[in-house]
Amino acid sequence: MNTIQIYDTTLRDGTQSEELNLSTEDKLRIATRLDQLGIAYIEGGWPGSNPKDKRFFAEMRQYELSTAKLAAFGSTHAAKVSAENDQNLLALVESGAPVLTIFGKTWDIHVTDALKITLERNLELIRDSLAFLRPHAQELFYDAEHFFDGFKTNPEYALTCLRTAWDAGAELLVLCDTNGGSLPEEIASIMDTVRERLPQARLGIHVHNDCELAVANSLAAVSHGAVQVQGTINGYGERCGNANLCSIIPNLELKMGLSCLPAGHLERLTETAAFVAEVANLRCFKRQPYTGQSAFTHKGGVHVAAVRRNPRTYEHIEPELVGNKQRIILSDLAGQSNILYKAKQYGFELDKGDPFVLELLTELKNREDQGYEYSAAEASYELLVNRVLGRARNYFRLMSFRILDSVFTEGVEPFTEATVMLRVGGMVEHTAATGKGPVNAMDCALRKGLERFYPNLGEMRLLDFKVRVLAVANKEEGHSGTASVVRVLIESGDQKSRWTTVGVSYNIIEASRQALEDSINYKLFKDDQKKLTQAIREI
Repeated sequence: MNTIQIYDTTLRDGTQSEELNLSTEDKLRIATRLDQLGIAYIEGGWPGSNPKDKRFFAEMRQYELSTAKLAAFGSTHAAKVSAENDQNLLALVESGAPVLTIFGKTWDIHVTDALKITLERNLELIRDSLAFLRPHAQELFYDAEHFFDGFKTNPEYALTCLRTAWDAGAELLVLCDTNGGSLPEEIASIMDTVRERLPQARLGIHVHNDCELAVANSLAAVSHGAVQVQGTINGYGERCGNANLCSIIPNLELKMGLSCLPAGHLERLTETAAFVAEVANLRCFKRQPYTGQSAFTHKGGVHVAAVRRNPRTYEHIEPELVGNKQRIILSDLAGQSNILYKAKQYGFELDKGDPFVLELLTELKNREDQGYEYSAAEASYELLVNRVLGRARNYFRLMSFRILDSVFTEGVEPFTEATVMLRVGGMVEHTAATGKGPVNAMDCALRKGLERFYPNLGEMRLLDFKVRVLAVANKEEGHSGTASVVRVLIESGDQKSRWTTVGVSYNIIEASRQALEDSINYKLFKDDQKKLTQAIREI
């Protein structure tokens, strides 16, 4: 067995993390990025539990995934109703997902104390639920909740639950360490017993990280017969989190010689981890193995001297294998390879040492020092590349702007007014617009002032807005301790595409202005590219 299936549950189990909240639009963006990474299964949510997950599955019908299969999650039917009348199971069918996954109780105390039913009745719930779903699923998985704890206290009953699920039509039995309290040697021993007692069954593993062993337990399960690993990007999840796929995937591929992503996709791992963190509006964990910013960073003098001669002295893999890069603190080494890679994506064939590359690298480093982060704002990065290389023209110049909030009046809905003065070519446009808050008002005013010059801006809409407080400003620069840098991410879109831009400033309005200007410029730039492409085709 040389291939391991990766089953990502970031959009369901990961959202149970204390600080993680995703909108339907966020989940759509993450799902498409996971598909680009090459994940085999993406669990989109529990459609029977909330309207947001129902909307997600409805929206996903418009998307065509290239590598992943979409999975919907639920539970065995309620004890007081039949499978055919259970709303949770009906919602799974209605989701239209090709893969259906349900969990059921396998620890006897959960059956008797949580469900308050007999052990035999629980077996009926497992059998009837899977039998009902079987005709509606291309693939049907069973998550044996609390399996390892259940096995430790009542191994025969836990095994009977598995056998019942397998006989009822489940194609994969996922063994869950739901409390995250097992050790790797326990996982290995119990996996061996299950394989011996159920030799025909295909097994998966789903573990939590309450003992900081989720990755180790997942790898132990694979070594003892698991063909599927469930986990989340960056290890997001309830309590201490789920098994971290950002560590599991490279360990499987680079350390154990097992394939779990399409060839050449592993190098997308770091950017995927950063993208998911940005969309979730959470800080990236710098010291995360493989994908963290500090994973291949060197500061100590002895280390720096060694890695400059031979990186293997202090790096267990080549960072480029997972899309990361070596960093040497207080140094200008490295960086050009990333510039060249992205430039090639935008149609530029450049060489190291090219003045354009050096100029872009300098500009990028200066902006990173200020707090810019382009992993989830590729539209701003693409504009930056094209501006340095002379392909993106100046479509307009914002000469001045002013934001006014309405005074609260009882019975009158508050509003914000934005006034802008723009120069387009040799003409000046002075206009105003109202909106719900300063960002919305500025967005409306900018596009209102520009639409007579660029009518296509009428198609554009502001879709999402996120603010991140980055760091307290340096008092030596004359700023008080409360003056913090903020990063604003704005997602915009039209009828055909979506894009994200970034702005950074001590002033949230100024940061928003930067991101809005980039968003409008990006729309105009892409429209120009389409016109040029069409003109070339006509010639």
